[in-house]
Amino acid sequence: MKDYIEERALEIAKYIISSKTTVRDAAKIFGVSKSTVHKDVTERLPRINPNVALQVKEVMDQNKAERHIRGGRATKIKYQTVGM
Repeated sequence: MKDYIEERALEIAKYIISSKTTVRDAAKIFGVSKSTVHKDVTERLPRINPNVALQVKEVMDQNKAERHIRGGRATKIKYQTVGM
């Protein structure tokens, strides 16, 4: 694997862990697609650093468990601003 890809995967992982952010937000920050972020942290990272991969997985699992709440908030805000 190319060095810059490994470095990117580690940087994205550290960012997700430290900020507890979503894959979507990490993709925006790093200027790559959501698919790339997901592939980096779920496929590449376990080969590079399994311990960091587990930490990222915990954050991603938490985000997945909370996504229905975020979606509901976004919809509520959308319709509150449309009605004004």
